Amino acid sequence: MNKYLETNEVIIAPEETPNKLRVKSGVFVTLNAVKPGHVLRGCIGFPYPEEALAAATIKAAIYAATEDPRFPPISKDEFGSNIVVEVTVLTPPHLIETRDQKALPELIEVGRHGLIVERGGNSGLLLPQVATEWSWDASDFLTNCCLKAGLPPDSWLVDGTKVSVFEGEIFEEVEPAGKIRRKVIGES
Repeated sequence: MNKYLETNEVIIAPEETPNKLRVKSGVFVTLNAVKPGHVLRGCIGFPYPEEALAAATIKAAIYAATEDPRFPPISKDEFGSNIVVEVTVLTPPHLIETRDQKALPELIEVGRHGLIVERGGNSGLLLPQVATEWSWDASDFLTNCCLKAGLPPDSWLVDGTKVSVFEGEIFEEVEPAGKIRRKVIGES
């Protein structure tokens, strides 16, 4: 990331990339500023396994730092001194099929599942850790995913709304440019 912020040069597939990082996978990169407090500074990713994990992670990190429309781009100085990186490696999303939309909350496991809600041309995605970070139950999670999609909050109850779930394995920096640990959802 520092290389890109300095020179705009992107190295997508370093030669030393292990084979397990060459497997196609969905991934999201979340950037959080440590000062003031632990606040979101960018988050972008790819929910479907269309590209090798290493390449998708590098692209998502660059986009999260420079292209998230909610925030101004991150500078090299800010990245090196104030940003911690969180990478969520995703399982392929699968559509929840039910005859009764009201049963959806029973089919979603908070702290395990992430959500994708789709209706018409709109879609929204929330990572598995979001529901626990905000202390949401499954209904709140569905409602907030609808809002993220730009849909009315109760759209998940409407026949024809698609809800998919996925899981994620999370890795995070302990401090800016610091050690990396596996994060367990629900732990700080």
